[in-house]
Amino acid sequence: MLFSTRWKLSETGPISIAFNDGRDSYAINGYHSRCRGIYEMATDGRILDLVEDVVGPNIVIWATHFFCKIPHDPKAVPWHQDASYWPLSPARTVTAWIAIDDVDVENSAMHVILKTHNKGHLKWKNAEEPAVLDQEVENVEQYGEPAPIELRAGQISLHADVIVHGSQPNRSARRRCGLTVRYCPPEVEPINRDWGTNSIIARGSAPSGWWANQPKPPGEDISSPGKPKAIGGN
Repeated sequence: MLFSTRWKLSETGPISIAFNDGRDSYAINGYHSRCRGIYEMATDGRILDLVEDVVGPNIVIWATHFFCKIPHDPKAVPWHQDASYWPLSPARTVTAWIAIDDVDVENSAMHVILKTHNKGHLKWKNAEEPAVLDQEVENVEQYGEPAPIELRAGQISLHADVIVHGSQPNRSARRRCGLTVRYCPPEVEPINRDWGTNSIIARGSAPSGWWANQPKPPGEDISSPGKPKAIGGN
């Protein structure tokens, strides 16, 4: 287990504040440059060691996003590939999914379809509502059986940006919250340069000049005014 229960979101924490000012439980996107706790989780050396095995010694964090399914949340996350949404080239982002709550099948654990990261970009269709995302991989059953990623609070999983994954509505009485952190090597180019403006050079260097290096924030600011541009939110 990487993180202790001190990282759990309390009743006065970011999700509650978002609800209170009219945002929803998926709205805390890109706040690593405003919240010291998110910054510290994203740049934790234990996670970076794992990511380095995949992307190499130079590591950029270009986005973070809380995915918080409240109890009885009716929205599914359709089967999708992250890279289908992102104007980045080549597709080499690795996502760390950090469990804030205990996550299991009952409260809508993420599922992946194994080996689909070797299939390239797959054809998709518009997702049916209610859904968190608007894309859904077509005829997904042909790619094999889904495997659940069940985690205890404080544990993490890593997944590639082209693996097919998704989750069902949370029909339980338990919250299911995770923080996603997007890592890539600096040679990945943000075709839309805005996507490189809220990044962190977490390890090594990024000589391309495409990626900003946001400093560690001094405190915890998740206020809505002046909020970060939502990037990579899937």
